[in-house]
Amino acid sequence: MQNQYRLGIDAGGTFTDFILADRKGSVRIFKALSTPNDPTAAIRNGLKLIQEETGLSPEQIVSNADLCINGTTVGLNALITHNGAKTGLIATRGHEDSIEIRLGHKEDGYRYDPEYPPATMLVPRYLRRGVAERVLSNGKVHTQLNEEDVRDACRHFLREGVESVAISFVWSVLHPEHEARAAEIVREMMPNVRLTVGSQLYPQVREYTRTSTAIVNAYLAPILQRYVEAVDAYFQSLGARHPVRYFQSNGGLALGHVVSDQSVYAINSGPASAPQAALWLGEPWGMKDIITVDMGGTSFDITLTRDGRANVSKNIDFLRYRIGIPMIQVETLGAGGGSIGWIDSMGLMQMGPQSAGSEPGPACYDQGGEKPTTTDANLVLGYLNPDGLVGGRLPLNVEKARRAIKTHLADPLGISIEKAAYGMFTIVNNNMVNAIRRVSVERGYDPRDFVLNCAGGATAAHITALAREMGIRKVLISKLASGLCAFGQILSDVKYNYMAPVAARLEGADSAARLNVLFSELEDRGRTDLMADGFTDERISVRRSLDMRYVGQVHECTVDIEAFEITEAALDRLKAAFHARHEELYTYSEPHSAVEVVNVESAITGAVDKPGRMASAPGKGAHSALKGTREMIFTADGIAHETPVYDGALLGAGDRITGPAVIQEVTTTIVIEPGWMAELDASAVYVLTVAADTAAHQRTARTVEVV
Repeated sequence: MQNQYRLGIDAGGTFTDFILADRKGSVRIFKALSTPNDPTAAIRNGLKLIQEETGLSPEQIVSNADLCINGTTVGLNALITHNGAKTGLIATRGHEDSIEIRLGHKEDGYRYDPEYPPATMLVPRYLRRGVAERVLSNGKVHTQLNEEDVRDACRHFLREGVESVAISFVWSVLHPEHEARAAEIVREMMPNVRLTVGSQLYPQVREYTRTSTAIVNAYLAPILQRYVEAVDAYFQSLGARHPVRYFQSNGGLALGHVVSDQSVYAINSGPASAPQAALWLGEPWGMKDIITVDMGGTSFDITLTRDGRANVSKNIDFLRYRIGIPMIQVETLGAGGGSIGWIDSMGLMQMGPQSAGSEPGPACYDQGGEKPTTTDANLVLGYLNPDGLVGGRLPLNVEKARRAIKTHLADPLGISIEKAAYGMFTIVNNNMVNAIRRVSVERGYDPRDFVLNCAGGATAAHITALAREMGIRKVLISKLASGLCAFGQILSDVKYNYMAPVAARLEGADSAARLNVLFSELEDRGRTDLMADGFTDERISVRRSLDMRYVGQVHECTVDIEAFEITEAALDRLKAAFHARHEELYTYSEPHSAVEVVNVESAITGAVDKPGRMASAPGKGAHSALKGTREMIFTADGIAHETPVYDGALLGAGDRITGPAVIQEVTTTIVIEPGWMAELDASAVYVLTVAADTAAHQRTARTVEVV
């Protein structure tokens, strides 16, 4: 029975999702309310729920699991609420304020707004201490490190009760010895603090980005350390034979001690697993261009895969803080099932970003919430089962939903409750469509060339409306959609990123040899770390990237390449890849201009065995799953029509349903708008397509637009 199970846990703002897979191909999903004040409580509650439904005790599952994987929002929540550790910064004297100067940058959309407030500093000014030292841009030492300055900083931090320290010096990536010596002094004088060394965490050129990344890491490290220790101890008490793996923002798994040391990698770990799940679902059809949308209780997350690879971003501003490390590109906005409807100063209805979360939750949850939310609107529109969600374990109060919409929206606007509910539905959809455009249209991708993949418990009620607005004609909805990120975690591999700075023009044998040696050193480190983690060489793979620019440019762009020997002749191959990427990003290239490399990076992956695919038995016809009808609203006039409701548990492979209709799965509700058709595939995935007449209309409209 050993290694029979695989467990994925994804903690969201409202629900914590659990995916339990076994070697027979059975995959089941469970949900428990998240417990933000004690994240481990949600894990215990979820395992208790699994025991109630399966008869398997937590000890049986964990002790017989080959992998237990945890995606957590602990770091994200601490950054959002500014509830991280008390952090001190040791910087080169004169550069203590680089995190406030921020290269003179102001977020897009607020550049010319003098009223826009500055970002909250994770390290207040009195906890930033400058020390005498200076390294030049060629790596030579101009001023030796003054060790007494470092000791003074430590004494100050001890008096102030600092829990975590970040060290970041100018040009430390070219001469890390000063940071290394300062770190020795901090460890000697402050043995109980968490320590982050910028040149070790993020060894890349650009001092502001490196300093900001180090500060964010230091700010979160004690929080993540306590969380990891609590989770690891709990699973060990259950008899775990293998260490818990934690999901990282770079799309891979890591051990707990890695997450504790490199906490910045855990910031956006939950939605980062969505692309892996999307590609797994699309594989039977050869789908590699997929937009995944995940609407939970609190937020709406979008990820995109092109040609089978997820978009990865570096050097981004996340929650107003610059983070340099590579992260799966996730567009997030406050549009979830708990998003609150309100009226602005212009008398217009708005949705979010405020959320009712899990406590108190939407008004219909009957847990004290009084504000109207997206979930309340979906209930009033007839989309949700009034008997309750999650198989009836979460009862819904229709009257409280109607009262909340009437009091806060319908009466003030002078419209009916039904029209207000449809208005809420439409506005939140428009908010989500605009976010989808940001990851597709604004980055040069036509969303009509993509498949739309559904994730999250609330998404399926909106998915056909979103696809309609985007002109997308094919949608995938797995029976595991409401826990798709947890499912993506159990499909994912162990992944580590290794970086190094380099200043080299792509010219001559010396530059080629230098790049080749750098990549070899990084990848040797990665293979050593993964082999120590139990991986054999044949299960280890490498992806490379270079940050390149034309000589004289200020900013660089990242170019992904395969792993190959870099010879002088191969430099032309690197140049061609850079020119192509530059043109893709900026619509032009300069093939005759000199190109230089600023940074190099290797992503080293250890492949993990994948679980078996889910399977649906052949169906007996959709009529056999018909539960009855319910009044539903699909138009702005607020007029309800009797609409068929199907039990997803009774549908089989090949069964087809034409909209308007609703399919009720245990953990999600699929709304099929008029003009759409759904068919359940043998892989337990619903494939939604536009009905023939609607498809012809869309093709005609698209032709007219092109003309």
